[in-house]
Amino acid sequence: MSAPPARPPQIALTFDDMPAHGPLPVGGDRLAIARRIIAALKAAHAPAFGFYNGGFATDATAPQVVGAWRAAGFPIGNHSWTHGDLATMGPDAFLADVSRDEPPLVAASRGSDWHWFRYPFLSEGKNAADRDAVRAGLRARGYRIAAVTMSFGDYGWNDAYARCVTKRDQGAIAGLESSFLAAARVQALRSRMLSQAALGRDIPYVLLMHLGAFDAHMLPRLLDLYRSLGFTFTTLARAEADPFYAAATDLSRLGPSPTLEAAAAAKGVAVPANAPLPDAHICA
Repeated sequence: MSAPPARPPQIALTFDDMPAHGPLPVGGDRLAIARRIIAALKAAHAPAFGFYNGGFATDATAPQVVGAWRAAGFPIGNHSWTHGDLATMGPDAFLADVSRDEPPLVAASRGSDWHWFRYPFLSEGKNAADRDAVRAGLRARGYRIAAVTMSFGDYGWNDAYARCVTKRDQGAIAGLESSFLAAARVQALRSRMLSQAALGRDIPYVLLMHLGAFDAHMLPRLLDLYRSLGFTFTTLARAEADPFYAAATDLSRLGPSPTLEAAAAAKGVAVPANAPLPDAHICA
């Protein structure tokens, strides 16, 4: 009897820094950015999860951004109020920042599960004591951690894009488009290699992106790229139901949150370097 066909690899799409990430290009609009991202997700039938920073909601369109995201059926979770780094804030201030972010999440969620937390900078503290104190605080509040297993530094292109739009440098923008897709491809293949080498299989991958202007500009092409590589799309909850993520979804377990890099290193697998970000001097 032949073996059943392998299931295609899956990606759960997550977007940090809602309702505002990165600089706005000249003539840009936060709501338009969100709407372009939502439209691309809908066209691809791709679920998504957003992570909210209440301290970023200073633009007049911020309530509309959150409203559009929720009206599209996409949930939101907690990314802390100020996007502070646990390694510099310490556990008490950090957990207070998490709590401060909760009232707008409750108001916006209306029945969806907002008890997912994404660490700013993916930083879980400067030592095990701080990490474990925050894990205990998050557990007491009913959170699961949205661990990340695929990323290509999309934030770097958002900054460069804003500069290039200001300079009306279409050649540089075309270069950013090519390098963005190339980095996404390299990192997707890197995640698959690490998963297969460390675990002998594909896990459902959780992709970290941001609600930025270049993300909106490129998302239709990015989703096409992932489909061309054989990926399908799933929800954050379904992805992190995989046993690989147990230390992120059950905070009674020992931390830190699982990463493919750590899993590979534990098996003696060499971890390749990440794809490069755009040069900081592009359109500077």
